[in-house]
Amino acid sequence: MRRLMISGLLTTLLTVGLIAQQKAAAWTEWSKGDAEKILNDSPWAQTQVETDTSEMTYSPTNGGGTGNRPNRTTGMRDEQSDRNRNRAAEGAYNQAVETRYRIRFLSARPIREALANLIVQQQSGANADEKKKQLVRTEMQQFVERDFRDFIVVTVTFEANDGRLTGKAFQEFGSAVTDKLRNNTYLERNDGQRVFLIDYRVPTGDGLGARFIFPRTFGGHPFLNGDSREVRFYSEVGTNTKLNRRFKVSDMFYQGKLEY
Repeated sequence: MRRLMISGLLTTLLTVGLIAQQKAAAWTEWSKGDAEKILNDSPWAQTQVETDTSEMTYSPTNGGGTGNRPNRTTGMRDEQSDRNRNRAAEGAYNQAVETRYRIRFLSARPIREALANLIVQQQSGANADEKKKQLVRTEMQQFVERDFRDFIVVTVTFEANDGRLTGKAFQEFGSAVTDKLRNNTYLERNDGQRVFLIDYRVPTGDGLGARFIFPRTFGGHPFLNGDSREVRFYSEVGTNTKLNRRFKVSDMFYQGKLEY
């Protein structure tokens, strides 16, 4: 009996300790690594990687010649000719090139907390006075508490290991408009029901990326709930940019609330 009592007491103390740790782990106390994990690989954020390995071996470019000639049989330029022409204009990569798209639910509180954490760490360095640090924390807390009761907001940032790829992505995201995206950009539940884009905002200098805005309700009810198994974000931003990521809804609970 005594052993059981001691075992139960230890279990209770351990549970209390874990709860205390969870309560103490406010976003202001996260490490940089904790925040980046939430932003890049979490229930509310995924990274889509597109890799082109077609130019992993060296091949000289040709500014003229056969790259611009049509196929003698069809009278049309073939795919290799188009590739040669593009390489002549841009220069060859001669290596595997990669573009990473960071897809995040900005309307989910943990994403805003992670962003706020990194901004506070960046702007509240050792040389910053206490008044400035407090001001930054206050502004970021307001950002964290922002109300998204009517909308679901997905943001997308991008990066590449070659500046030419970054430029292409920036051009496609920067030239995209709501009317052209509306029919091929949506959130889809596992039962096939979709909510379509209602507004799109191009990337700006705030670092949040492109914003895709959807209605939060569907048929008079929240689009996602505890019974939803999965939600997919899909968008054909441009010819070279197609985004398609699935998120597990049961993992999107945070502090007892479904965040999305």
